[in-house]
Amino acid sequence: MIERSDIAVVGGGMNGLTASLALARAGHSVTMIEREEPAVLSGDGFDGRVSSIAWGSRLVLDNLGAWDAMVPHAQPILEIRVSDRDAPLFLHYDHKDVGDHPLGYILENRYIRRALDAAVADEPGITVLAPASVTAMERDGTGANLTIDDGRVLRCSLVVACDGAMSGVRTMAGIGHRTIAYGQTGIVCTVEYERDHRGIAHERFLPGGPFAILPVPGNRSSLVWTEKDAIAQRVLQLEPAAFLEEIAWRFGDFLGDLKVTGPVWSYPLTLVLAHHATAPRLVLVGDAAHRIHPIAGQGYNLGIRDVAVLAEVLGDSRRLGLDPGDAVALADYARRRRVDTFSLVAVTDGLNRLFSNAIPPVALARDLGLGAVERIPPLKRLFMRHAMGTVGRLPRLMRGEG
Repeated sequence: MIERSDIAVVGGGMNGLTASLALARAGHSVTMIEREEPAVLSGDGFDGRVSSIAWGSRLVLDNLGAWDAMVPHAQPILEIRVSDRDAPLFLHYDHKDVGDHPLGYILENRYIRRALDAAVADEPGITVLAPASVTAMERDGTGANLTIDDGRVLRCSLVVACDGAMSGVRTMAGIGHRTIAYGQTGIVCTVEYERDHRGIAHERFLPGGPFAILPVPGNRSSLVWTEKDAIAQRVLQLEPAAFLEEIAWRFGDFLGDLKVTGPVWSYPLTLVLAHHATAPRLVLVGDAAHRIHPIAGQGYNLGIRDVAVLAEVLGDSRRLGLDPGDAVALADYARRRRVDTFSLVAVTDGLNRLFSNAIPPVALARDLGLGAVERIPPLKRLFMRHAMGTVGRLPRLMRGEG
C-alpha cells in the first residue's frame, strides 16, 4: 500500500520538528519520519547540551506556536563577554546597545524538543511515523517514494532531509560531503554556584579551544568546554573532585564556589559540509547540510534560518499552483541559503583555528582585534546584530509574518 503526503521530513530532532511545523503551517501535508521514540529524544538523559536561540530564531519559534512552552526554561542573554586567555583586551556585548530585548536565549535542548513535540502533536497537517526508518528512496520527475522499515511506501513531492550530519538520505541521494575533524572534544556539563549570573554569557578562549559559560535559569550555567581529544579523554576519566578542580581553574571564582550537577557528556567536534543543498525532489536542512563548530553557538540558528527560507519559498510556490518539489523553488532555496551558510562555516572554522593558535604574533593580532572591535561602536553593533540573526534579507517568519 502506498501512502501519500506533500512533503516527507526525515528526522525528528530539533531541525526536523521545526521544519515539519513550518511546512505544515505553510499549507502542506507533512509526514515526519523519526527512527527513535519521541519520548527518548526529549528525555533528561538523551542530550545534555543547550542551544543558543538568537533573537531572530525566537521570532520564528514564536510564529510557529512553540515559543510559549519554552519561555519558563529560557534564560535571556543580556550580555556577552569574550576574552582570550589572560589578555587585558576583551569584547563586551550589551543588549542595551541594540534595543530593549535580549540578545538571545539559552535553553536546554530537552525543553526545546518537548515544546516542539507538543506543537507538532497539535498540528493537524503533520503525521508522525516513529520509531521508523527509511530503508530506500527512489526519485523521479514527479516525486519520491520512501520505503519504511515496516514495509510501507510513502509517496511525496519532496523529501526534506533533517537526519543529521551523517545523513542517510544524503547518502542515498549520492550527495557528497566534506568532513574536517577538529581533533577536539566538546565536554558538556552543568554547574551551580553562589551568585547571580545576571544573564551574562562568557566565551573564554583557551589553548585547547573555547570555554563557554552559558547561563541557564537559577544560579546555574551550562559549560561547553572544548579541549584537544587526548587531553579531553584524560579529563573525562578524572574522579569528580579532580574534574571539578579542572573546571574551577578555567571558570574562576567570580560567581563563588562551584559544584557539578548532573551527568557529564562529551561529543567529538567536526565540520561537515554537503557539496549541494538540493537535488531533484530533495532538500537538505540543518546538520544534514552543514554541521559547524559550536564556537559561536549558531548551529541550531543556522538550521532555523534554513527552515524559515524553505517554508517561505515553498509557500510562494504553492500559491502559484506549483508542487513542493518544483525545481525552480529548490534552486531559489539553495541560492538564498548559500551566502549565509558558507559565511558562518568560514567564520566558525576560522575563529576556532585563530583562537586555538598559541603563536605569539597571532595571539597579539587577535587580542588587538578584540580591543579594536570593542572601541568601534558601529562595528560592534553590526556584529551583535549578525549574532542576533537580524541582518540581511529576512524571511517572513523572522519578520513576524506567517
